[in-house]
Amino acid sequence: MSRELRTLSVPEGVAGERIDSALTRVLGLSRTSVVKLLEDGDIKSDGRAMQKSDRVTAGQVIEVLLPAPLNQDPIPLTPLEGLTVVYNDDDIVVIDKPVGCAAHPSPGWMGPTVVGALMAAGYTISTSGPAERAGVVHRLDAGTSGLMIIAKTDAAYLKLKEMFRDHDVEKTYHALVQGHMDPSSGTIDAPIDRHPKEDHRFAVVATGKESITHYEVIEYYRSVSLVKVELETGRTHQIRVHFSALNHPLVGDTTYGADPVLGKKMKMSRPWLHALELRFNHPITGVALELVAPYPPDLQASLALLSEAVLP
Repeated sequence: MSRELRTLSVPEGVAGERIDSALTRVLGLSRTSVVKLLEDGDIKSDGRAMQKSDRVTAGQVIEVLLPAPLNQDPIPLTPLEGLTVVYNDDDIVVIDKPVGCAAHPSPGWMGPTVVGALMAAGYTISTSGPAERAGVVHRLDAGTSGLMIIAKTDAAYLKLKEMFRDHDVEKTYHALVQGHMDPSSGTIDAPIDRHPKEDHRFAVVATGKESITHYEVIEYYRSVSLVKVELETGRTHQIRVHFSALNHPLVGDTTYGADPVLGKKMKMSRPWLHALELRFNHPITGVALELVAPYPPDLQASLALLSEAVLP
């Protein structure tokens, strides 16, 4: 299998870090993969093989002989009718992701993907990061709708990864949760990791990754609350796990304990969750961007059912 030789200039955001840590973040490879490349002499600077203990400097030129991809098949093109592009220029594209579309290809997923849909529509996507996740700097679950940024150039990819790591991208979600949140605003600071017994789920655990969620109730209904959610961190299933841990699971989210009867009455077959707003400075030009995606039809229809005639 052919292997790609990539030459990169160390961004300021990782200056001073050990080479294994820096490349894990810049290239999107696992630390194990980076360490293996270092041990094999496949990472060099100024013609010298680098060691795990070496620290990088801003602007340092590094050559990496990337590992052969596990799957050399091209990313499947998955045309998606009605794909909504909210913002597009030479460096990034922001879409309003529909429900039922995954961020990128993964084992077992047979449906459309954001990467596959954009490529099918003729968009150029950055080649940085793992091949199957090209251009993806943050993800939304297949069952979550709303705004998602994809990098079109390697420079934009590296800068956006740095911005998300430093919490320089503000993300606002709206969620409909069971019960009345009390207090009406607050911060959920609870570490998250994989569920110890169920691989498809995540859970609040003592040794998990730092996860911080801020919320504010927008409106109380008879037995549910519409809340605005802002993430300080972005872990897998973070919003769903955090509200479930407070005994206020998202309406329709039966994976995390939602009442299936209520979900059926509100015609929700997926978690009531939407990535509504993104606020950030453009990774290349620095121009301030504030983007909004309206609720999709299924969430609008669900809200229309919020009456005493529907809710118990």
